[in-house]
Amino acid sequence: MSRQYPSLPIPAVAAVILKGDKVLLAKRAGEPSKGQWSLPGGIIEVGETHVAALKREIREETGLQIEVGELVKVIDRIVLDSKGRVKYHYVILDYWAEYKGGIARAASDALSIMWVDIGSLGSCGLSPESRDVIRKAYAMKTR
Repeated sequence: MSRQYPSLPIPAVAAVILKGDKVLLAKRAGEPSKGQWSLPGGIIEVGETHVAALKREIREETGLQIEVGELVKVIDRIVLDSKGRVKYHYVILDYWAEYKGGIARAASDALSIMWVDIGSLGSCGLSPESRDVIRKAYAMKTR
């Protein structure tokens, strides 16, 4: 199925990877959010569980191993074209995850990655929805 103008929503996963009071962000290499900071993650492949997809995507995109925590939020990412048609539609399962090992490096679908202090999220150009998911994940982890 094509990612552009799909016939059905595309299932995807993303992780709020926490390491102390920091979260890992990835600068997107591809559309629909090319050049923007967001949570690392990607598409669930056929025959793959969502947890396996999350671990694989994080390993491919950042080089890190994670322990998957709880589901934080399900987000519909719908992008319309200039004629009002659905150009992209992802259903994204956002989980919090604990850093378990590896050296963070940008690979695969990330132009770059960075650890950001939870208190500095406003300076990264993240969407309000992403900031909300990160704050909620941090609260879930530290409760």
